[in-house]
Amino acid sequence: MNTRHASPEAQRPPGLRAWLGLAVILGPVLLVAMDNSILYLAMPRITDALAPTGDQALWILDIYGFAVGSLLVAFGSIGDRYGRLRLLLIGTLFFGLASAGAAFAPNAELLIAFRALMGIAGATLLPSALAVLSELFPDPRRRAQAIGIFASAFAAGFAIGPIVGGQLLSHFWWGSVFLVNPPVVALFLILAPILLGEVKVTRPGRVDTLSVALSAVGLLLAIYAVKTLAAEGLAVAPAAAGLVGAVILVVFARRQRHLDHPLINFALFRDRVFSIAIITGLLPLAAWSATAYLSGVYLQTVLEMTVFQAAMLAVPGALVLTVTCIVTPMVVGHIGTRAALVICHFAIAAGLSLFLMTSVTGGAGWYVAAMIVAGLGYGISFAVVADVAVAAVPTERAGSAAAMAETSNEIGNALGIALLGSMAALVFRLLGPDLAPTLNETAELPGLAPAVIIEAKSAFVTGLHAVVVVAGLIHAAMGALALRWLPKADPLAADDGAGTAEGEHLPRNPEEVSAG
Repeated sequence: MNTRHASPEAQRPPGLRAWLGLAVILGPVLLVAMDNSILYLAMPRITDALAPTGDQALWILDIYGFAVGSLLVAFGSIGDRYGRLRLLLIGTLFFGLASAGAAFAPNAELLIAFRALMGIAGATLLPSALAVLSELFPDPRRRAQAIGIFASAFAAGFAIGPIVGGQLLSHFWWGSVFLVNPPVVALFLILAPILLGEVKVTRPGRVDTLSVALSAVGLLLAIYAVKTLAAEGLAVAPAAAGLVGAVILVVFARRQRHLDHPLINFALFRDRVFSIAIITGLLPLAAWSATAYLSGVYLQTVLEMTVFQAAMLAVPGALVLTVTCIVTPMVVGHIGTRAALVICHFAIAAGLSLFLMTSVTGGAGWYVAAMIVAGLGYGISFAVVADVAVAAVPTERAGSAAAMAETSNEIGNALGIALLGSMAALVFRLLGPDLAPTLNETAELPGLAPAVIIEAKSAFVTGLHAVVVVAGLIHAAMGALALRWLPKADPLAADDGAGTAEGEHLPRNPEEVSAG
């Protein structure tokens, strides 16, 4: 799949500056991952302090992903054209400022607003960071190792986040979890201009603002419709919003085919490995985000554990995820991308099935086992998807390709909360005692009989089980599809990037898109 021929420069081992540059880039990456895992853990405290409605609670969690996913491709293209380091610095600065605002938000509405601003800033970070790596490490094998470390840092944030968050929430108010970000942001802003030179790659053309607006508005309308219909039942307004959103997204996709410089190069999806890899970027994040959110509620509200106890139970799965990210680039060189993608989906399906052993009276051990097994699949997806995307295009489009990979991750993260989270909410609404829209709100009602509490917890666990069944079946189907559809001769494992038959048909520039 790698279309770039290895040059003498690419074959040279990276110097100290490249590795130091990688190290400084990992700071913002850790923040993004920690922000997700800390927030899932903090949601019960946020619910107690700000009393958000059920819909607001979901928006607190997923507005960040919606904002990032809507703008990643645009910012990837902007970085390619106008300078990636500049975009990294600006985005990191605003990420830190928005984090400080979120920490002191006095109500749910402002917290949602600051989370949206964090998402807008976060959309500048990930594609530019991956594009920087593609230039720091031009050799395909070294690049794969660097991206594996990048992915492992992202995974390590999941492990560190609950521990740090658990300690903070045990001693301070909920907003303290956001104050982890500003010190790391300040350190990055000091070191990045020293260790990272501007890696601007000049590309002609301009960013198509209409495409940015179409993708953002279409996505938000579609997800709003799904969330509202699942949580509140059939209604005209959200159904109409969903229809309008779907039409806008179709218009966006058709517009890209006629642009000289499209935000998304849809011709890349003619390659089967690339297509399966991008889908693999989306689905595991959807499963992870939904189960992480629901598991936090399960451990703290159903099993009545402390925040720190819940955090410690999340560590084994996160450690497996971290180690898998580091090891995967080395293993893929021997077994191939096809085998890695197949293992990824089946491991996640197997891990999710273990959640079915949880119950109202116990299941912490099954939760740990589920996250360990699924963590193997999550780690493979994190490490493989980004490298497949970056390897598919020449250097000048690395930011846009990285943005496509990260977009699939962020949209998956948001969709997991919106779709699967809403499914759990719907099951709770149908089977619960119908006293409040969420389990946490129900548990806080005064004077509840023990039988009512058990009924509410049982409805929540049933919703969790419904989510893992649906997500598990989707991953099992994707594993079977990858096994049947992907070519057995794996181009990514065949050589060091000297070009292969499978990869050479991938378009290298917008003109090939038009020609294709």
